[in-house]
Amino acid sequence: MPTRVSAKHHPHDDAPDTTEAFRKLNTLSPGPRRDALREEIIEAWLPMADRLAGRFRSRGESFEDLRQVAALGLVKAVDRFDPERGNAFESYAVPTITGEIKRHFRDHMWTLHVPRRVQDLRNRVRFAVQDLQTVSGRRPTVAEIAEHADMSEADVRVGLEALESFTALSLDAELPGSEDGYSLSDALGSADPALDTVVDREAVKPRIAALPERERRILYMRFFGDMTQSRIAEQLGISQMHVSRLISRCCGRVREQVLRDVA
Repeated sequence: MPTRVSAKHHPHDDAPDTTEAFRKLNTLSPGPRRDALREEIIEAWLPMADRLAGRFRSRGESFEDLRQVAALGLVKAVDRFDPERGNAFESYAVPTITGEIKRHFRDHMWTLHVPRRVQDLRNRVRFAVQDLQTVSGRRPTVAEIAEHADMSEADVRVGLEALESFTALSLDAELPGSEDGYSLSDALGSADPALDTVVDREAVKPRIAALPERERRILYMRFFGDMTQSRIAEQLGISQMHVSRLISRCCGRVREQVLRDVA
């Protein structure tokens, strides 16, 4: 005769009496009969899983997703529960399901990976702030939070920083008070292209200093004064072709010397 889950409820409205069903489940070998009874037990306890998921509403996750996570925790609880230990299934399932939901928040809801210790500090600080604000009506100080939560002030500061780190602000988000669409990305700096030439400039500096004065002057006018070869030739009283040969020869000599130094 098949085992049925009793409609009798205790001590919550969503806590069915599945004691005999669990005992029967443990005696059945893997197969259709066991699978059907297992599914019946899970279905009977789903309202409790939904109730536990409801405790985590308004934390940035949809209720439907939370229900799915709670249902997964329920399945794990059913598969791991041992009725021979004498404990009620509810006392085993509640922490299992709640732990699964908290794990979901820890692993999937943080934009950046945050160490478990920091997440725990965040939760302790959050609860302490809520308690103290309810009593005083104002935001508590670091010292007050530390005393209330039995934490060091350093840990409180870490927890307070983590409170602001659960989600990240988009770089395209408009800054508060901006009326012209000015976003955070507009306030960020960019890499200075001149930084890429620092090493090269320092490498050639002593080699350029060792050149004859006229050749140093020509290189300075060309690359630092941004003068054309024709203007340099006119200023020095030589031909443009001569200027071109001098620049080419000087650059080649400096390049060979620098490469020799690097090697």
